[in-house]
Amino acid sequence: MGTVLPFPQKDAGGQQQQIFFTRFELNRIVDLYGRMVAAGQWKDYAIAFEPGAAAFWAFRRTAETPEIRIEKRPALHGRQGMWALIGESGQVLKRGHELGPVLAPLERRLLKVVAG
Repeated sequence: MGTVLPFPQKDAGGQQQQIFFTRFELNRIVDLYGRMVAAGQWKDYAIAFEPGAAAFWAFRRTAETPEIRIEKRPALHGRQGMWALIGESGQVLKRGHELGPVLAPLERRLLKVVAG
């Protein structure tokens, strides 16, 4: 079973900046997840909120490493973009300032699964 973590509290030295997905962002990600589940590609997911980053992990099976990780890091907004699509072995597959283009490789893969 998973580990239960306490809700983040304010630091003694100041406020802890917690990053979250907006409703639109989460709807877009969960919509893609649902279509991948329907296609038989993914079976489970996890969401993590850390100081400075929010992540959505998608798994082929429950007891393995995530196949894909979608990360939001607003601190990188001015550089490579705050969105990143990260593969199973940790390689960055796509970066960008917008969520749609970062999810595009997964959308294309889904089209190939449905067509073939």
